[in-house]
Amino acid sequence: MFPRNVAPLITTAMADTPVVLLQGPRQSGKSTLAKALIGEHRDGRYLTLDDATVLAAAVADAAGFVRGLTGPTVLDEIQRAPGLMVAIKAEIDRDRRPGRLLLTGSANVLMLPKVSESLAGRMELHALLPLSQGELEGRSEGFVDALFASGALPALRGTLDKPALVARILAGGYPEAVARQIPRRRRAWFDAYVTTILHRDVRDIAHIEHLTQVPRLLALLAARMATLVNHAEISRSLDLPQTTLKRYLALLQTVFLVRELPAWSGNLSKRLVKAPKLLLDDSGLAANLLGLDAGRLDAEPSFLGALLENFVAIELVKQLPWSSTRPQVFHYRSHAGQEIDLLLEDAQGRLVGIEIKARKTLDGRDFRALRDLETDLPERFHRGVVLYTGSETVSFGDRLQAMPVEALWRL
Repeated sequence: MFPRNVAPLITTAMADTPVVLLQGPRQSGKSTLAKALIGEHRDGRYLTLDDATVLAAAVADAAGFVRGLTGPTVLDEIQRAPGLMVAIKAEIDRDRRPGRLLLTGSANVLMLPKVSESLAGRMELHALLPLSQGELEGRSEGFVDALFASGALPALRGTLDKPALVARILAGGYPEAVARQIPRRRRAWFDAYVTTILHRDVRDIAHIEHLTQVPRLLALLAARMATLVNHAEISRSLDLPQTTLKRYLALLQTVFLVRELPAWSGNLSKRLVKAPKLLLDDSGLAANLLGLDAGRLDAEPSFLGALLENFVAIELVKQLPWSSTRPQVFHYRSHAGQEIDLLLEDAQGRLVGIEIKARKTLDGRDFRALRDLETDLPERFHRGVVLYTGSETVSFGDRLQAMPVEALWRL
């Protein structure tokens, strides 16, 4: 079992909150972590709604099922019986002892209104995405907090060459995929994973038997990752009504296959394009959907830019829960075409811009957008960083630095 950096946060939540929900994609390690946490309690119990008998009992008499849960209990895959949430609410209102239930879900409850409304104010929510690069190395990353600290960033020297970085991107973070060292076997796992999600979870949530366009949509989204979402263009490409497209996009977000990165507005809202950027929740899965491997990326390096940007963005999202700063993550794009790949904003309104370059060398032009943002918002601009595939940390100004990509998990 890989140590998960979010585990101490869940343990703390269970000490003072009746219900804790751990949500994230299938095969991200939720069940493994939940079993480990509940195993720390002598009277702890683990039940999964993937078990037909348990599911039948929960559906037949939700109130009776919940009343029968004594001691700290894990209920795995709670989205399979959303009716349980009303019964859980009633039971928690009767007895608000902390640590009663640890729920896990492979669907985003915030996008399932009947589920999210039932336990408002009674439940603490935590996300568990596939393994971060730091978790793979057994460390808790401090990159996000380092970005908002005072002074220059540490002068880290990279030791990762491009093939090794590409290998990390292609592996992604799903524990099962990471464990498969043979590319063909890893591709087989990703193929089976997508098939299971699209033909089981999406169908169950949507209550629609025929979702034949969804696999094509997912492949198309992979080809457009790290770009602005253009519903009209995607709709035309698939010959799919926009209303249906938006519903399918919501379903893919609900099961943690894709996510939208919002545009930063701040005080410049009238000047900014509001369209979000599209990201896939795992770089290995994205590469597999596009049929990319190390050989093809070497022969066609143009694919690496978007894949690297997606990789960096998702690694930052993974680190947010254990960051003390807990900033929000956006992208920046003005009507004039000025763009910054990622923009982090903390609770004080401080901004950190991050550009991502799949190149080993940089020059001053790579900092142009960051300099413009610094000029526009000198009091809010805290730092600008360009992450690149080179090995040196180099200063390009008082608040501007170039850093190797691996700084993401080595700081």
